[in-house]
Amino acid sequence: MQFIIDALLRAGDLMLITLGLSTVYALVRFPNLAQTEYATVGAFLGLLFAGFGLPLWLAALTAAAVTGGLAVSLHRLAFAPLLKVSPVIAMIGSLAVAIIIRSLIQAIAGTRSTRFELPIEVPMVVLGAAVTTTQIVIMVVTAAFVAGFLIVLYRSGLGRAMRAVATQPELARACGIDSGRVVDIIGFLGGAFAALGGILLAVGSQVHFNLGQDLLLPVFAAAIVGGLGSPVGAIFGALALALVETLVINLNFGFLTGDDFLYVPLSYGPAAGFCLLVLTLIVRPNGLFFKESSRV
Repeated sequence: MQFIIDALLRAGDLMLITLGLSTVYALVRFPNLAQTEYATVGAFLGLLFAGFGLPLWLAALTAAAVTGGLAVSLHRLAFAPLLKVSPVIAMIGSLAVAIIIRSLIQAIAGTRSTRFELPIEVPMVVLGAAVTTTQIVIMVVTAAFVAGFLIVLYRSGLGRAMRAVATQPELARACGIDSGRVVDIIGFLGGAFAALGGILLAVGSQVHFNLGQDLLLPVFAAAIVGGLGSPVGAIFGALALALVETLVINLNFGFLTGDDFLYVPLSYGPAAGFCLLVLTLIVRPNGLFFKESSRV
């Protein structure tokens, strides 16, 4: 049970950000390297609004909305014009935007880590596993937003329009779907989800100006393992990456060397995730859960 909880918490660190990244990629078809920086922006905005006296939930939602608006603005002003040149140029432009965002956050917020002012909790034991109330809330909130997004994706007109634009953009426009509006809505949701992911990370631990850079490789690894451009794949990719990382750092490898105890240091956990990424690229280059459809 402790292994399951640890894996779910690690998956929760990545899931909302990965979901936003993969969903936006499905529509705009370029890997936005600034996507993880939205998590840093959202976390610091959440801290700012909470410092103004807003309740934590309201500060989080406000920060997510502002970050979503920032994501839409950056796409219209920077990424969309670059996409007219080529997706590669847009990707390079997104890297430049990510560096600019990171530098601005460093200049404004400084280099020290910070976190929300929450009371210190004593972990409770659930089925033999230690977990805090805050960790339970983080898992529940993540699951609720993921479930809500899937309902919108597969049970609403917006979801059908989004899937149509993602699979057959020219046919979708011919059918009267406003692809620009759909891209704006999904871009907003992608930025908002990244911001919420960053806020949940700050609630569970702490946040610093390099948060987006630290998340870049794991988030992209989870998205690629699941199938870049597949929202459902992003969910399972984050879970798969978290399971592998958690398994490696919890296994006792003493039987290999004859020692009683031999555990992999925590800092080496992400390396196991990248091994999964390499194996996935060899076996299924499009991702484990990627499934392209021509009709929605």
